[in-house]
Amino acid sequence: MIHIKSDRDITLMKKAGNIVRDTLNLVGSLVKPGVSTKYLDKKAEEYILNCGAIPSFKGYYGFPATLCISINNEVIHGIPSDRIIKDGDIVSVDCGANICGFHADAARTFPCGNISEEASDLIKITEESFFQGFKYAKEGNRVGDISSAIQEYVESNGYSVVKAFTGHGIGRELHEAPEVPNFGKKGFGALLKKGMALAIEPMVNIGTEHIRVLDDNWTVVTQNGKLSAHYENTIIITLDGSEIITL
Repeated sequence: MIHIKSDRDITLMKKAGNIVRDTLNLVGSLVKPGVSTKYLDKKAEEYILNCGAIPSFKGYYGFPATLCISINNEVIHGIPSDRIIKDGDIVSVDCGANICGFHADAARTFPCGNISEEASDLIKITEESFFQGFKYAKEGNRVGDISSAIQEYVESNGYSVVKAFTGHGIGRELHEAPEVPNFGKKGFGALLKKGMALAIEPMVNIGTEHIRVLDDNWTVVTQNGKLSAHYENTIIITLDGSEIITL
């Protein structure tokens, strides 16, 4: 069932969205060679709690941390640890916050120091693919309009979208209906209506779309060992388009 948000719901989601945005900005400023992923997670958790919110991910299906931090060929769901970030790494950070019972969710891929041109291009294409899909996030359109725009843009630039994981509805629950794939056909999928809240999140690989899950049962990596990037925002469908609440 797709939940339409009331004005009060949206006000609370916007508060959560501001906290997620600011947490990601903080974490991005801390991504430097020699920093551990556990340190980034600690700083994010402190910030979210100080804002009067709760980390959405910690304890979710047993996930042990506030952030998902995925490096280089890790696609999503990387667990923060003593691992040290190195110059040239790309660091995907996924963050969620819950305030007064409502969630917001966003992700960014940050460069660490001097990254390759290949890595830089991947980050740019992944981010831009979100905005290509976002153009179609309007009342009366369908989820497939967003999905197909993302896929078309990514593939036209020679990359692959991950199909095994999708974006999603969001609100009182971190994951709600509908699913928002990063691939699909125009004119298909759930009808977009005012008050719907979606987390749109392209995950883009160099080479093949295929992935596998590591033995920790969380960390998803590219099957070919090549780089992956992630970009996500929470949006609200409005009468005259849609609004991004995590930027």
